[in-house]
Amino acid sequence: MVSGISHLLYLHGFRSSPQSFKARRMQAWMQQHRPDVVWWCPQLPPSPREAVASLEQGIADWPQERMGVVGSSLGGFYATVVAERTGCRAVLLNPAIDPARDLAAYIGEQTAFHDPAERFFFRAEYVDELRALTPVAITQPARYLGVFAKGDELLDWREMASRYAGARVKLLEGSDHALSDFDDHLGDVVAFLGLSGSR
Repeated sequence: MVSGISHLLYLHGFRSSPQSFKARRMQAWMQQHRPDVVWWCPQLPPSPREAVASLEQGIADWPQERMGVVGSSLGGFYATVVAERTGCRAVLLNPAIDPARDLAAYIGEQTAFHDPAERFFFRAEYVDELRALTPVAITQPARYLGVFAKGDELLDWREMASRYAGARVKLLEGSDHALSDFDDHLGDVVAFLGLSGSR
């Protein structure tokens, strides 16, 4: 594994935000232990095409060999798109494997998890955008670390394991989709990214 990264991107899941538990825990760890690393956790727009376009614009000046991405659920799908386009390392937390299939049931008005007063509309064309963004295959699986929970109540860990065959995987016997026990796995995440060593 090459030396640690200098830029880290965190991508939240569907209906989530930078206020998610895992995003805040990861940001707090970075601020305490690696304030030298550029941290970016953007609020992603509902349109997948716009989301990926904004990410590509935001990381355009980042050194691809020294950047990493962490993504949860739908953010894990986006993290895979970013990693396949840049060649960077990626950590996937219960990633969505086929969001075009899974999110077709959510077309219509949605509320945000962390602010129920905030609403957005998930449009039918967004499903087509997800389908168009889906990488054909995972290249260089050694660049990926997957944290997959058998207790995920929304997504099937077997699909995750199949999609990321050959990647480094931490398979949890229980847990849940939100990875409520994320603190127990944070050490593995930062170690994989080369962040845990002192500067």
